[in-house]
Amino acid sequence: MADTVPGILAIFNNVATGREAEFEEWYQHEHLAERIAVPGFLIGRRYEAVAGAPRYFSFYLTRSTEVLKSAAYLTRLDNPTAMTRTVMAEIFKDMIRTACQRTFRRGAMRGAAAVVARFGERPDESALQAAIETWMQDTGVACGEIWTAASRRDFPVSEEERLRGGDRRIEACLLIETLRVADAEKIAAALKFPHAEIGVYRLLCEIGPEDRASGIRSPD
Repeated sequence: MADTVPGILAIFNNVATGREAEFEEWYQHEHLAERIAVPGFLIGRRYEAVAGAPRYFSFYLTRSTEVLKSAAYLTRLDNPTAMTRTVMAEIFKDMIRTACQRTFRRGAMRGAAAVVARFGERPDESALQAAIETWMQDTGVACGEIWTAASRRDFPVSEEERLRGGDRRIEACLLIETLRVADAEKIAAALKFPHAEIGVYRLLCEIGPEDRASGIRSPD
């Protein structure tokens, strides 16, 4: 039976000093549209840090983790555009990239800010679920999710990763999306996960397959 658990591609990164304009040009006018065009990609969301590191956080929701090892996606990863080659080799820094399964979700909305807790070792998922259930009682919270890393053996090293020089990974992630940055800051201050790296991020943009405007440049 096909995997029906939603997939998540979680990405955290910094940008080389002085290269922010190139990074934004690539992300907004090429990369997001290119990725969301891959069959099975449902949503792409970009964030920037208010507190914590790395500076940038983004994720893609897919129909399943199978999408993240599909022929269409792997072909794109192994055949980067000219601009993507430059960004991967010279501009992306401190890359953390992990294919995950979304193993738990509460809430029907998306937020404008997010608390993200990254775990380098597999945490007690029941504790993460309890935290989400508690914070879902707050009217400032839109949703909460748990992401669990898929087996690395299932995902070959791509040309894009080779250009970056290799990526770090996470084992799990707690995401709580909120309506306002102040709500996210309040939650981040209250979370009690000593082995997690916790950041507060504000939403920059979101894209879905239906949002690919004709004015977005096609990749070469």
